[in-house]
Amino acid sequence: MKFVDEAEISVDAGNGGSGCLSFRREKYIEKGGPDGGDGGDGGCVYLQADSALNTLVDFRFQPRYRAESGRPGQSRNCTGRSGEDLTVKVPVGTSIIDVNTEELLADLNTSEQTVMVARGGFHGMGNTRFKSSRNRAPRKITRGTPGESRLLQLQLRLVADVGLLGLPNAGKSTLIRAVSSARPKVADYPFTTLVPSLGVVSMGMERSFVMADIPGLIEGASEGSGLGFRFLKHLSRTRLLLHLIDALPVDGSDPIENASKIAEELEKFSPGLASKERWLVLNKIDLLNDAKQTELIVRLQTELGWQGAIHEIAAINGQGCHNLCEKLMQAVEQHQVRLAEDKDYAAAELDNERDMAFEIRRSIDRSEDRKSKQAREEFNA
Repeated sequence: MKFVDEAEISVDAGNGGSGCLSFRREKYIEKGGPDGGDGGDGGCVYLQADSALNTLVDFRFQPRYRAESGRPGQSRNCTGRSGEDLTVKVPVGTSIIDVNTEELLADLNTSEQTVMVARGGFHGMGNTRFKSSRNRAPRKITRGTPGESRLLQLQLRLVADVGLLGLPNAGKSTLIRAVSSARPKVADYPFTTLVPSLGVVSMGMERSFVMADIPGLIEGASEGSGLGFRFLKHLSRTRLLLHLIDALPVDGSDPIENASKIAEELEKFSPGLASKERWLVLNKIDLLNDAKQTELIVRLQTELGWQGAIHEIAAINGQGCHNLCEKLMQAVEQHQVRLAEDKDYAAAELDNERDMAFEIRRSIDRSEDRKSKQAREEFNA
């Protein structure tokens, strides 16, 4: 199935049913009085997260959703039937944005989480409601109110604990294949990975975390170059980032410069994303001898000013992968415990995630505007 992470849909709630203007008419009852019933309420539109879905492609083919309107009231004080609510299933990790106001309505991060995006209209009242001691035969009714209509943008951001970051052919897909059951395509040419993929890394009974792989970044990604820029937003919900560095690039480039380029592009794209906890992972160490490994690690620490640990692995044969995953599991568990126990920390994390989503959305909009401007200039030239 094609992976689609953005879609626009319109949602229309049902209108409220109008009240009924009616009078009781029976044999031998000359003045029966009013008996017009109320109308029914319009149906509401809800979006619900479903863990069985992983793409927004269906919304490209069905972009409009409308709930049922309420039925009008009937005589004999019969109330009209209310319209049925409409529930639309979306993947877990979907952000809902009002296109007209640019307001973030909700983030659906857990399965079965539901949010109302369009409220149904209120029912109208029949003439029975308006009878009084001074007005025995009212001819007044009220119409049902129209339901809400909204144009929504759906943005899917994968929900993962660890995100992989790096240049094309750095070994991200090889790593996720080595530590999980995910089977992304692996080949010896750039941009083998075209869409994000998730892998569940199991570390024993009831101990696991989710790892996300996105297409590789290149220089100029913050301005729209390459593929990874489109999918950087999927890393915004991760606990930490694994920055994979190719120890021996096939093009002969310098690993230190490559690592610096990725950090610069990340900062340009989203300062919030760049401030996330990031681990350096030196991949393909099986191609270097001990002296070369030590020299490269020293250069990373000095030239990049890196203060943290540098993890060494060879994803192709699994060397060092288990130890790395065990450390990642411990970091994820500590984060989960802190979220559960510290309410202030959990609230700060939520605020940071929302700010980051806004930053990323603005960066994507600026990039698209820049591309459109360049296309117009080329067309007019």
